[in-house]
Amino acid sequence: MTGLSLLIPLALCMGLLGLGAFFWALRSGQFDDTDGAGMRILIDDEDDQG
Repeated sequence: MTGLSLLIPLALCMGLLGLGAFFWALRSGQFDDTDGAGMRILIDDEDDQG
């Protein structure tokens, strides 16, 4: 029972920390360009080959 009194608050704090990190990443624009990297690989750069 003593272990649960330590583990439950610890799990809640870690969950809130992860949620805060997700919202921080969302506000800082980490998820703005979701298609850019996938489309960039399809661009044919024949001019760069010489």
